[in-house]
Amino acid sequence: MTAVTWSGPETTHPARTASRRSMDAVSRGAKEEWLALFAEDGIVEDPVGKSMFDPTGNGHRGHDAIGAFWEMTIGNVERFEFDIRDSFAAGNEVANVGTITTYLPGGSRVDTEGVFVYRVNEDGLIASMRAFWEVERAMATLRQV
Repeated sequence: MTAVTWSGPETTHPARTASRRSMDAVSRGAKEEWLALFAEDGIVEDPVGKSMFDPTGNGHRGHDAIGAFWEMTIGNVERFEFDIRDSFAAGNEVANVGTITTYLPGGSRVDTEGVFVYRVNEDGLIASMRAFWEVERAMATLRQV
């Protein structure tokens, strides 16, 4: 399967472009390339609010914290598949609707349904990435492959 399946609009928009570059870098395991997409004071909230990845619910701000988030989450996944079914761009943001399938060590996988919102700054760098998904719903899809 293709790592990023895109069914959303093909129109060019800075936040949409940044979101697609982000998914591409994640699917290839390109950590430094992914980090370079973020503004120096960028923030990642994935998922939004308190979670096992962010007990305070304040997000991961700045390249060091975002890099640590990669190591804690993305770096532990064997493979990602993104299936974006729709995308809505407005202002300097885009909201992508879809499923992220993660293949975990040991042969299991999880499907995470959600809305993934990217905001870019005037330079086209990601100022904010907020992922709206529910841990319990995602974990309910956990299965062996």
